[in-house]
Amino acid sequence: MQNRLAVEIPGSLGHKLAAKLEMPAGLPRGFAIFAHCFACSKDQFATARIARQLVQLGVGVLRFDFTGLGFSEGDFSDTTFSSNIDDLAAAARWMEEQGMPPTLAIGHSLGGAAVLAAADKLPTVKAFATIAAPSCAKHVTENFGAHIQQIEQTGEAEVELGGRKVVIKKQFLDDVEDARVIESVRKMKRPLLVMHSPIDQTVGIENANDIFLAAKHPKSFVSLDDSDHLLTNREDAQYVAGVIAAWATHYAISAKKDAASVNPVSGDEPVIVEETPRGKYENWVVVGDYRGVADEPQSVGGDGAGPTPYQYMNAALGACTSMTLRMYADRKGWPVDKVSVSVTHEKTKNEIDSSDLDVFSRAITISGDLTVEQRARMLEIADKCPVHRTLHRNSTIRTTEST
Repeated sequence: MQNRLAVEIPGSLGHKLAAKLEMPAGLPRGFAIFAHCFACSKDQFATARIARQLVQLGVGVLRFDFTGLGFSEGDFSDTTFSSNIDDLAAAARWMEEQGMPPTLAIGHSLGGAAVLAAADKLPTVKAFATIAAPSCAKHVTENFGAHIQQIEQTGEAEVELGGRKVVIKKQFLDDVEDARVIESVRKMKRPLLVMHSPIDQTVGIENANDIFLAAKHPKSFVSLDDSDHLLTNREDAQYVAGVIAAWATHYAISAKKDAASVNPVSGDEPVIVEETPRGKYENWVVVGDYRGVADEPQSVGGDGAGPTPYQYMNAALGACTSMTLRMYADRKGWPVDKVSVSVTHEKTKNEIDSSDLDVFSRAITISGDLTVEQRARMLEIADKCPVHRTLHRNSTIRTTEST
């Protein structure tokens, strides 16, 4: 089942790094390590949202706070870009020690530059994905503005980043000056996915061009269109996660169909439903290696992260109807090209005794060169599907407490 664990990892400067390890329901398709943006945290919206979506797609994800950020120990002012790289390598080693070697490394903004620069320190990673990453770590100094001169002269300055004040020391400036992200990309020789918005006002699209041109094949570029730098739009973050998961299937994580072929779902396998640690009503729905999500709509306090329980019931009726019609058509040798079923559910009152009545409305589309008589017979057969019959007759539900 799905788990979200708060863990502590030894950092490069001797401090403990706060991290969250999220495991999917069922057998993981692989493991990813996620580096957040500069002066952000593992709980920054886009980082959490992308990780959550990847977990839902079957990938185990570790996201952590760099030294001095979020809930990690240490003083951020003592860190450098190089220490961030070492933190990343330390987190990857911890995953490997736990039997979960990361095969996918993802970095957002400066975290993207960090995963690229750390490539030679991440031996188990088979593929890299960056989101709005700068091609040069020095790019981050543009956020310091007029403070750069003060840092050069006095050795440090207090800078406001993302609504919070942090102390930047000269050692940080010197270190990013020496950072060689593009050189690391040229030597990486592993699959790379570059994702960037052409209207990014924080890190310009030219950075993506530099990274992409430096990389060796296989490499891919995905434009994030009208997304902002921090991916504050929920749909944008979900899209990024979906693209990464689909792309990584070729290089770093196993495909669902491969897992299903090893452990096919049997007809008598129990359906496991368990609350996730996320939304108020969100639940995992697991059958063998298959995983899905059930939720309630936002109108009743849920997040709308998945179908409602009644929509799953609609799906059961629709799927059973379609399968039954396919079996019948094949047995008869009728030219049915495709069966489609639409099911809705509503509660109403029985006109006779005013009792509650559940009404399932089923619309069936049958594509194929059938006669009028054959189509009529197919609709009769639809009423014989097992789920249809179950809904029509009285059922018994036995409930026990599992220990």
